[in-house]
Amino acid sequence: MFQQTPVYDRLVAERGDIPVQVRGEADRIHRDLDRVLPQTSVPRPSTPPSGSAPEQPPRAL
Repeated sequence: MFQQTPVYDRLVAERGDIPVQVRGEADRIHRDLDRVLPQTSVPRPSTPPSGSAPEQPPRAL
């Protein structure tokens, strides 16, 4: 996902690999939800679509 750079490597060494930790926690939550919620006919995507723009918050009028 991220290109390896000296700055990124230093952050990982100091703080841990946060993206990997977040993905692991999200997978755990999905497994927990799969146990307690009935299965739906819509499959859960394993990864977000590449190149998709982030959602924008609604504008205030």
